[in-house]
Amino acid sequence: MYLTSFPGVWEGAAPSRPRLGNGAVRIWHGSEERVKLQVLRLTSLLTGMLLIASCNGGHKAETTKAATPAAAVAVKTVAVAPVEWEDVLEAPGTVRARTVTTVTARAMGYVIAVRAQTGDRVAAGQPLVELDAKELQTAIQAAKAGLEEARQGIPEAESAVAGAQSQVQLAQTTLKRMKDLLDKRSVSQQEYDEAEARARVAESGLAMAQAKRRQLDQKIRQAEEGVRASEVMAGYTVVKAPFNGRVIARRAEPGTLASPGMPLLELEQEGAFRFEAAVEESRLKSIRPGQPVTVKLDAVEQPLTGRVAEIVPSVDEASRTFIAKVNLPGNAALRSGLFGRAAFSTGMRRSVLATPQAAVETQGQLQSVWVAEGGTARTRLVRLGAMRDGHAEVLSGLQAGERVIYPRPATLADGARVEAQP
Repeated sequence: MYLTSFPGVWEGAAPSRPRLGNGAVRIWHGSEERVKLQVLRLTSLLTGMLLIASCNGGHKAETTKAATPAAAVAVKTVAVAPVEWEDVLEAPGTVRARTVTTVTARAMGYVIAVRAQTGDRVAAGQPLVELDAKELQTAIQAAKAGLEEARQGIPEAESAVAGAQSQVQLAQTTLKRMKDLLDKRSVSQQEYDEAEARARVAESGLAMAQAKRRQLDQKIRQAEEGVRASEVMAGYTVVKAPFNGRVIARRAEPGTLASPGMPLLELEQEGAFRFEAAVEESRLKSIRPGQPVTVKLDAVEQPLTGRVAEIVPSVDEASRTFIAKVNLPGNAALRSGLFGRAAFSTGMRRSVLATPQAAVETQGQLQSVWVAEGGTARTRLVRLGAMRDGHAEVLSGLQAGERVIYPRPATLADGARVEAQP
């Protein structure tokens, strides 16, 4: 409700209202409803002021309550101190089979069947691939026919030899008689010479018959070799495993035309594996044949112990590393391609900062520990090195003498007050 003044006019009021001095008239604006609306507005304003005052009072109470310091959390700590560790050279690597072979075809023919799948275990001599042997079987039959034909000439050759031997005996007997008659001067020298010539001709005939017999024997042997060669070639149509192992690759399928030297399968010898570690070129002098090595594989729970069997002296130009091959003991869990790390003992010792491995928290690629720093818990990012006997080597992030909170209470937060206990 408000008042305005206009000279000589009274608006919105009863005519009986008195006039004011100086000719001005006090005018009342609005009706009774407007008066009620103004009262409601005033009431709302007073209520809002009371609510604001109440909120300010509660906020001050909370502020006073928050200002009260929280009690310190009792935690156990472990001091970070240098320790002496045996110097161990670690190198990543991969498990490889000692013997890997490619099974190839030795005869030409279409592949009829492949009797092994990738990953199958096979025994030495087990049939793996079968080739079409129709052409080779035909060659075997032809070789056998040639052998039979050669053998059929044996009676004729032997008969010729026997006839030649008879002619030689007759000629020699006649020559002996002619010799006796010549000594008695019963025959002329000419007749003796003719008998002697007939003896030599008979001997030549025997030699020729014997030579033909030997040629026939040689032909028979050649035919027999041809049969054996054909049978051997036919045997090549069944490809067998050369040793006990596992199929790691299948290169042929039924219907493929195989030729000599064509890869059919790849096998690795089972139970004979080695670990090929890539070692930095600067540590070449630290590795020697026969050196004991501990190999840890991600897929095998227990570490494996082996010995260096071979060192490849050439260095890879890209990675600047050389390969050390370590023979591994038999283990059913070993597979080609497994990743792991090899630990080579150098026989020397070095000083490192170590912290309990269980005190390290890992989040993705980040590793951190909780440190009691001036009565306050702080999270500290760290970079770790080797792990040994439940402890981790600290490469950066901690200094000697700092105290790591271990074990960490579940409710501990960064910045909380702590009371460190040794």
